[in-house]
Formats: sequence, C-alpha cells, structure tokens
Amino acid sequence: MDWVLIVDDDIVNLKMAGTILSRSGMRVTALKSGHALLDFLDKFSINEPPDLCLLDIKMPLLNGFDTLKQLRKHENGKDIPVIFLTADESENAETLGLSLGAMDFIKKPFIPEVLTLRVRHIIDLVRLQKNLEHEVAKKTEENYKLFIHVVLSLAAAIDAKDIYTNGHSARVAKYSREIARRYGYNEQQQNDIYMMGLLHDVGKIGIPDKIINKPGSLTKEEYEIIKKHPLIGARILESINEMPTLANGARWHHEKFSGGGYPDGLIGGEIPEQARIIAVADAYDAMTSRRSYRAELPQDVVRSEIEKGRGTQFDPKFADIMLAMIDEDKDYSMKE
Repeated sequence: MDWVLIVDDDIVNLKMAGTILSRSGMRVTALKSGHALLDFLDKFSINEPPDLCLLDIKMPLLNGFDTLKQLRKHENGKDIPVIFLTADESENAETLGLSLGAMDFIKKPFIPEVLTLRVRHIIDLVRLQKNLEHEVAKKTEENYKLFIHVVLSLAAAIDAKDIYTNGHSARVAKYSREIARRYGYNEQQQNDIYMMGLLHDVGKIGIPDKIINKPGSLTKEEYEIIKKHPLIGARILESINEMPTLANGARWHHEKFSGGGYPDGLIGGEIPEQARIIAVADAYDAMTSRRSYRAELPQDVVRSEIEKGRGTQFDPKFADIMLAMIDEDKDYSMKE
C-alpha cells in the first residue's frame, strides 16, 4: 500500500486530502506543521520510508520551503519525494520550490481526481526510477565482476611468463589496496588501485621469455630491454578509455621518489600517487617471494630495506604504512 504524508496547518485541507487519498487505497499520515513532520521522522526508525509527502507552503513558524530544506538534511526524510500544496500561483514560488527539489505543485482547493492522479503519477515515477537505478547498479556490478575476472586471468597469464613470480600481480594488487585503504582511499579508489596493481606488469607480455626467465645476471642490453616493460604496459592500458588512469601503475611503478627511476625519471609528487603506492607493494613482494637463487628474505631484512628506501626509493608516507603492516604481521604470513 502506498504511504503518503500530508503536512498542512489547515485542518479542512488536511482532512479533505486525507479522505480523497484514503478512498483511493492509500495509507495516509496527517501532520499539522513542518515541525510536526520533523518530530515524526525523529521519533520513528523508518525501515520503509513514505512514498510521498504533500507539503503545504504557507504555514506558521516553519513554512514549506524551510521544511523541505530541513527534510533534505534528515536521515529518515532526505529521499522522500515532495509535492507542494499551494494557493500561490506565482512563478517565483514554483521556481523556488523546484530548485529545492520538489517534484510537482498541486493547487488548492483540490480537485479530487487531479490530486489522486498526480500523487499516483509521482509515486509510480519515483518507483520506476528506483527500479531502473537498481537494474543499472546490478548490471554495473555484473560487468565489473566480469572485468575483474578477465583482468585476473590476464594477470595470471602475465605472471606465468615469469617462472619465479607466480601470483606476484595478485599480491601486489592486494598490498596496494590495503595501503590505499589505510591512507584513506574510498572504496572505488581502492578498487581502482587494485586493478592497477593487477596490471602493473602487463608490459612484460612484450619482453622475450628467455630474458625474463634468465637464471643468471642480465647483460646491460638485456636490462635495457626489461626496462621497456613499463612503456609497453602503458601503451596497452592507455587504450582503455573508460579508465584513463589505469596505465599509471604500469608506467611509473619503477620510478624512485628521489629520482633516478625509469622510464621518465620523475621525482616526488611528479609520480602519480597510485604508482608510488604500487612501488612499495611491488618491492615488498619481490623481497618476500622465492627466487631461483634464494628463498624469501627474512622479515627483519625486508623491513630494513623498506626503511632504508624511505624517502629515496619510496614515498615516505606509503613506506610508513607498509612498515606498520609488517610490524602487525607477527607470524610473517604476508608473503608468497
């Protein structure tokens, strides 16, 4: 059953509107002032909010416009659609009411059929909008999950090229998201940096396997080829127009905070913040993963290296967050 609040200081109008809507099968709550409306919303924890509020404009103490302003700040009332009731036909009144978020105006005295039709029209319209929003959100979530699945598969394929870094991209993504969360990123920003972490090494697709998996030291020429993977990755990801910052992690995760990194030799704040986060996570995972020539490094050694790189290789604030994460990892489980 549709639920309508009617707020009017005129008892005759209140009873008339209530009778008309009740006869049309609606649940009606009648209130005599704006203060009474706000008090009503204060006293009840409303799980299912009213479908609509009919709000008179000319009321003593708190007029309809001021009531609507207060309603939009109220936790239980901010999303309730409002139709103004008015005998004022001035253009200014309608302009102000619509600018405050009212959905319609109904002139007094009421014509029963018009009142009922307008109320039902607005309730149906709002319900349709909510249903559409729900469907769009549902489809967006489904698309995002599919996208994540594809990206995870791609990250696994990237890691499969390097026999020494199984699961590296997924761990870097996880550590990056946790650093971002602790730094204060919102959920969407955390999801974005997680995606960047998964794809930070995508450019290795363009590097020959014999170089990536060479067991001994790289020659100068081979190292220069390896150093091309950030630019290759950036070119791949820059083509994804829907997420223009996706390439940030791939291109700049080997830059150093004090300079001297690659590919662009950026310094400090010139390096995108996401890349500075990923740089710490990437270095941490490299030290805590097994290699053909060594086991994972002891935790105290890893901590010392992160601290040593604070302000030189790494942005100090993100290095400090990683150091805190290390200190909390008492049993050294945060590793490959």
